[in-house]
Amino acid sequence: MSVQYSGLLGLLHLALVIWAAVSIIGSGAGNGAKVLWILLVLLFPIVGLIIWFIAGPKSR
Repeated sequence: MSVQYSGLLGLLHLALVIWAAVSIIGSGAGNGAKVLWILLVLLFPIVGLIIWFIAGPKSR
């Protein structure tokens, strides 16, 4: 279940994950929820980002 990216697609995915992590850390959610959201985004690359975008904690 390994997902491998290369080139421009890999850079785009990395930028999205960093943006999501920064947004999650800056949100008003509790520390436990922040950790769970970041783990979701990291462990499930595409699906995690989609779920976070739809239902994740919003920035303050």
